[in-house]
Amino acid sequence: MKLNFADLILFENDDFLIVNKPPHLATLDERTLDRGGSVLRLAKEYNPNLQAAHRLDKETSGALAFAKNREAYRHLAMQFEHREVTKRYHAVVGGMHDLEGVSVYLPILPLKNGTAVTIDRVKGKLAETIFNTLKVYRGFTLVECIPITGRMHQIRIHLSCLKAPIVCDPQYGGVPIFLSSLKRKFNLKKETEEQPLIQRVALHAYSLSFSLMDGEAIQVVAPYPKDMDVLIKQLNKWGV
Repeated sequence: MKLNFADLILFENDDFLIVNKPPHLATLDERTLDRGGSVLRLAKEYNPNLQAAHRLDKETSGALAFAKNREAYRHLAMQFEHREVTKRYHAVVGGMHDLEGVSVYLPILPLKNGTAVTIDRVKGKLAETIFNTLKVYRGFTLVECIPITGRMHQIRIHLSCLKAPIVCDPQYGGVPIFLSSLKRKFNLKKETEEQPLIQRVALHAYSLSFSLMDGEAIQVVAPYPKDMDVLIKQLNKWGV
């Protein structure tokens, strides 16, 4: 079933358009042979002038901004460059963590394969993320992540450095989350294999704040997609 781009729109004016990007969909057309479509391709079918102002990882859901004209693109690009755009992400991580304005300031170096990064204090590029605990569960924590810089996989590797890897993120040490690990009297039907509560890195771009062309400041909030919503509801029900 093809996605209806109009259904994804959270905000639109003459210059900008912000969507709630679904998980498992690339922001831009991927360079690999498997071209499973992209948000940009859907956006250009809706309006050929739309340009993505930034990007989210394929598995990451949430607020993604597009510009409708060259001036708007430059206006937002300058805000990103000067770190005047505030991006807030929500992540479910392994372990119980008390993070209050914790800043991770560790340089990141992309690996040669282009699909992962590492911390490299010599060759890495400056990277900073601020973390706040939103809610602690039994064995898990819901964390707000505010990236100050915008490096590839920044939030994922910085959380890993805090020994708080995002659930279902094996690349950076995150393990799957199962209902059986939350629900004390969990009975699995015989001859069935338990599936994780979420089938992707549990990271969602919750909100985006920036200034419009006339200087008005806006914040656009992206509701959780179904999989993240189910995960949080199960944690609230069984993990407290």
